[in-house]
Amino acid sequence: MTGIPLNIDWQQILLHLFNFTILFGALYILLYKPVKNYMEQREKHYADMDKAAEDNLRAAEESKTAYADKVRAFDEETRAERTKLNKELEASRERQIAAAKADAEKIVSDARIEANREKEEIIASAQKEITDMVTGAMEKLTLEQSASDAFDQFLDAAEAREA
Repeated sequence: MTGIPLNIDWQQILLHLFNFTILFGALYILLYKPVKNYMEQREKHYADMDKAAEDNLRAAEESKTAYADKVRAFDEETRAERTKLNKELEASRERQIAAAKADAEKIVSDARIEANREKEEIIASAQKEITDMVTGAMEKLTLEQSASDAFDQFLDAAEAREA
């Protein structure tokens, strides 16, 4: 083996290269390719999750905006309804106050009329009692005077007979 410099056996080098190629191919097929596929799937899965999260976020923001618009519209509607109801309530309150004032005026008017009637009845009754009392007093007085006058006349007549 004198013709091979540095004691290199080309056959051994080629066998080692062949073994290395088989080892490299087997490791590529058994380890690198599945790990690479797994990493690509995982990256795709997380990208899909990120896209779904962005879509959900966008949908949530759209829903939030729509809800805010609906709330704003509802607030405006309730504010308008509340204003309308307050006006109706104020009108009803004023009608009730006017009706109560009219009733109060009627009650006061009726009370005045009744008071005047009772006053006139009391005055008439008092006048009748006064008239009855004066008449009774006058009758008594007249009876006393007429009895006294009659007695005086009797005495005068008796004196006149005796004389």
